[in-house]
Amino acid sequence: MSGDGLDFFVLTGFLGSGKTTLLRDFLGRPEAADTAVIVNEAGEIGLDGIVLRESNDELPIATLANGCVCCQIGSDLAFTIDRLITTPRPADARPLRRIILETSGISMPGPVLRTLATLAEHRMRVAVIGTFDLTRGGDVATYEEAVAQWAAAHRIVATKTDLVAPADLTNATSAIAAFNPVAEVVATADRTSAVKAAFAPLTTLPRLDIAAVSGNAHPRVALCLARPAREIAYPDLAAWLDNLAGALGERLLRIKGLVQVVESPRPLLIECVGTMFSPPRTLQVESAPLSGLVIIARDVDEVELGQVAPLGLFDLSSWKAPDRNGTSARRALKAEWVA
Repeated sequence: MSGDGLDFFVLTGFLGSGKTTLLRDFLGRPEAADTAVIVNEAGEIGLDGIVLRESNDELPIATLANGCVCCQIGSDLAFTIDRLITTPRPADARPLRRIILETSGISMPGPVLRTLATLAEHRMRVAVIGTFDLTRGGDVATYEEAVAQWAAAHRIVATKTDLVAPADLTNATSAIAAFNPVAEVVATADRTSAVKAAFAPLTTLPRLDIAAVSGNAHPRVALCLARPAREIAYPDLAAWLDNLAGALGERLLRIKGLVQVVESPRPLLIECVGTMFSPPRTLQVESAPLSGLVIIARDVDEVELGQVAPLGLFDLSSWKAPDRNGTSARRALKAEWVA
C-alpha cells in the first residue's frame, strides 16, 4: 500500500442495473492490476465472483456470501479488508491502490460506510459509485433500496446506454439529478470512457445549484438548497446538523455542500450519507464559489426543516417537495461523526 492511502469504492446499484458488467469491464483494463475486489451476494452461490474471474484470474477476490452486506455485515467485511491490505503483495506486483466492494442489489450503503469508519488507520479514501439503468430509469425508485443507493452515491454511472434511444442518454444527467443533484454523473455511449471514468479519483467541489432539476422524479424524496442566512459559528453549524439528523433519522439520505464559518478563513466541506457524517474539513480555496448545503431527504417538508434549531441559520431555496402520501414511520437517530 502506498503511503498516500488507497481508494475504496463501494459499487452499488439495484438488481440487474449492470454493476458486475461495469466492474468486469474495468478489471480488464491495465490499470486494474493494482486492484482488489470484494464481492457480496445475497445468496450462497457466488456467481458474480466466478464471472469476474474471467476478466483477470490473478485478481485478489474475496467473496462474502453471508447474505446482504448491509444486513449481516458484522466483522466479516472489516476482517476481509484488513487482510487484503496487510497481506504482502507478490514481489513483482505493484502496491495495492484500490479496493472495490461490489454490494448486492438490495444493499443499503449506510451500514457499509459505518463499518469502513472502523478502519480509519488504513487512511482509505471512500467513495460510493452507483449505477443507473437507463432502460428502467426511475421505475425502480419504488424500492427504497434503489433511492438510498442513488442518494448515497458520490458518482452515478448511466448503464445500458446502447439499449436506449439517443434522447434517453441526452436526458440521463437531468434524470439522475432528480434523485441526487450533487453526484458526479457519467453518461456517455463510449463504453471505454465510461468504464475509465467510473473508477477515476473523485473531484472535491460539490455542485450546489439544484434549480435546474426539472421536477422531482420520486413522490417521497425532497431536494432543497440550504443557504446561510447570516454569519455562522461552527458550534451553531454542528448543532444544526446534529438536530437535523436527530429529527429526520432514517429519512435523511444525503447532505453535501460548503459552509463558511467565522472560525475559518476557508469554507468547510460538509458531507453525510444517512446520519453518518464525515468530519468537516477545510477546503483549500480562498472562498466558497457557492455557500450552501444540498439536502436530500424522504417524507419531509419545508416547514419541518425550518423548525431545526438554531432557528434562522439557513434559508431554504430551490425546494423540490415530495408527495406526502404514504409517509413511512419516523425514527429519531443521532448523527455520528466518523473518521
